Amino acid sequence: MNASLARLSAGGFSIGIEAPLDNDWTPAAEQARRQSARLPGEPDLRRHAELAQLADRLGFRALWVRDVPVYDPSFGDAAQVFEVFSYLGFLAGITRDILLGTAAVVLPIREPLLTLKSAATVQRLSGNRLLMGVASGDRPVEYPLFGRDFEGRGANFREQVALLLYGAQSGLPSGLSVLPRMDAPLPLLVAGLAQQSPAWVGEHMDGCLAYPGTPADHLRRVAAWRAVAGAKPYASFIHLDLAERADEPIQRWRFGFRGGRNALIDELHALRAAGVDHVGLHFRRNQRPLDDTFHEIAEHVLPLFHATSTLEQSDEHPETAVCGA
Repeated sequence: MNASLARLSAGGFSIGIEAPLDNDWTPAAEQARRQSARLPGEPDLRRHAELAQLADRLGFRALWVRDVPVYDPSFGDAAQVFEVFSYLGFLAGITRDILLGTAAVVLPIREPLLTLKSAATVQRLSGNRLLMGVASGDRPVEYPLFGRDFEGRGANFREQVALLLYGAQSGLPSGLSVLPRMDAPLPLLVAGLAQQSPAWVGEHMDGCLAYPGTPADHLRRVAAWRAVAGAKPYASFIHLDLAERADEPIQRWRFGFRGGRNALIDELHALRAAGVDHVGLHFRRNQRPLDDTFHEIAEHVLPLFHATSTLEQSDEHPETAVCGA
């Protein structure tokens, strides 16, 4: 298994963070957004570098960023605003240990050789910490902007996966190369099915990035993933609002919940029991300051799930539920 993938699930389970590093989906933050004239869904990133470094120091396993090339008001979500590979290069320079993941790069709207070069660059600059989440995309408005065919995105996805896995050498004129060279193929994790069959995804992808859900949802999805992919890592996300009172009971909403740290611990235990290997925590609904929340999770939650010694050793619809909804 790729070293970064081995680190992701070292000890049997791990916890990361999904960008943006701002709790902008809260009433207080919405008022601040209006005053600053930011767009709906555009986070305040003034502290993103500080918080990324804090997450790294506290021992969160991975930091995930999304690929949203064009802001669309009908979605109302600008993700972390910055271009995904440029941002990962920046994060590689200011962090040391945390894995850096894309969740996920929309391959069919991108120029393949430049995607390969960008990913190889981040992999080299980060010291092989890149986790390359990939997808076929679900926003039809983007495809004409990039001169791409929405209906053909499945075939385009397969072609780009082959390029990322095997390199560009066979398709280039003699004497040309894409640098930097990679010592090993990029670790590819798929979001959804990317217009492919479950069998194809299980064979060609190195891991799964599943939509958020309850432990019962993931129990079904993990079973479908294991049937086609074996023991390859399965990761997902939780939209979390961590309450100050440790024993505040869970109140579920779409993609996550509000609750105290005991509810979070119970949920993570249930997800691990369902077969989930990694969970990224998404804090845009979190009403408390993020640094306080990060510290509480690092002190009371991470030690229950992260096996330090194991991590150090490892440095070297039902039929469509595979890695999806």
